[in-house]
Amino acid sequence: MRVRMFRQGLGDCFLLTVTDDNAEHHLLIDFGVLLGTRDATAVMRTVASDIVDVTGGHLDAVVATHEHWDHISGFQQARDVLAGLVIDEAWLAWTEIPHDPQAEALRERHDNARRRIAAAAQACAATDIRRAERLHGLLGFYGDLAAAGKGATTASAMQWVKDNATAIRYLEPGDRFDALGLGIHVLGPPRDPKMIKKSDPSRAHPEVYTLDAGSDLLTSSPPFDSFFAVGAEATPIIERYREAAQRWRRIDTDWAGAAEILALRLDSDTNNTSVVLAIELGPGGPILLFPGDAQVGSWLSWEMLEWPGPVRSADLLARTVLYKVGHHGSHNATLRAKGLEQMTSPDLVAMIPVDRVMAQRQRWNMPLPSLLRRLEEKTRGRILDAQLGRPEVRPEALSRADWERFLARTAVAPRWVDYELDW
Repeated sequence: MRVRMFRQGLGDCFLLTVTDDNAEHHLLIDFGVLLGTRDATAVMRTVASDIVDVTGGHLDAVVATHEHWDHISGFQQARDVLAGLVIDEAWLAWTEIPHDPQAEALRERHDNARRRIAAAAQACAATDIRRAERLHGLLGFYGDLAAAGKGATTASAMQWVKDNATAIRYLEPGDRFDALGLGIHVLGPPRDPKMIKKSDPSRAHPEVYTLDAGSDLLTSSPPFDSFFAVGAEATPIIERYREAAQRWRRIDTDWAGAAEILALRLDSDTNNTSVVLAIELGPGGPILLFPGDAQVGSWLSWEMLEWPGPVRSADLLARTVLYKVGHHGSHNATLRAKGLEQMTSPDLVAMIPVDRVMAQRQRWNMPLPSLLRRLEEKTRGRILDAQLGRPEVRPEALSRADWERFLARTAVAPRWVDYELDW
């Protein structure tokens, strides 16, 4: 198998090619880039051309993990390039099933939330331009014209996938099937509404890697230097400020803050509707883990699942040799004890679809430094990065033989990074 990670910017696009007896089979997992990326349409059209060339215009399957622009925008931006592309199957989450009561209720809530956020953004435009920009930015996860509810949206991109696939396979957690000579285990999205809504780690006992790799950010020391402390003599000043602040916080502006909270909640909940796949290379063989943007609740739900064998998620994690790092290396998309620490294979390699420049522009800490350090330790430095490519020198933890083997399995080009496996 060759796993190709495209370098289109901050977004996911992976093309898996399986070669068996001189026949090739192709699986595309996501095809998008973050709104605001420079020359995004031209970039995605170039990626689409590469996909068509490599596959000969035929994909065995396409996975659209979830309805976020940075995962499926290309199906909207490069429609003309993809015209004539043959897609045997589309693999979509159960959240896309027509007439499924839970799926329909979830879609309705998300649609209502987007409409409310769009209305709030429009109402803020004249009085609070910064808040309006933030709301439009959050709506950008759903497309270029999401605020208007029309045009180039994630809904139209997802519909393209549905319309152009010969068949659609809706995936439920706990499903297992064979395709392209591979064993496909479905881990997410969860059916439990509580797990879909749980995006952030617990405060008392975080399930993820924290900002400081050496602690859980639980400290009794003050957050600022003592120089900035104020004593009783400052009380009159503080009271005057408090009165002014209360006059400013009128009811006609406070609702806009609630719209921001709603937008952030919608973004996180959508991440937890990601299709999560553990791809098995032969019976009982190595695993490739593709979690989309799944966050805390989805990861926690996996240990409740069981496949024939019996096989549990801990077994799949223990056999994982390739981890597509969740949500571009964000703080809440790779669990610690119930995630990366269970990936114990000595052959573990990580692929991170990240663009630090774009992440910094959005004020996102991607990849999280403590997570990146642990990934370097677990993989012994075998990290393939959409922005940086592969390591330039042999990591100290890696033997010369393992380093040469890693180099032989990888290839880096301006538009993609490849990793090859065999079994």
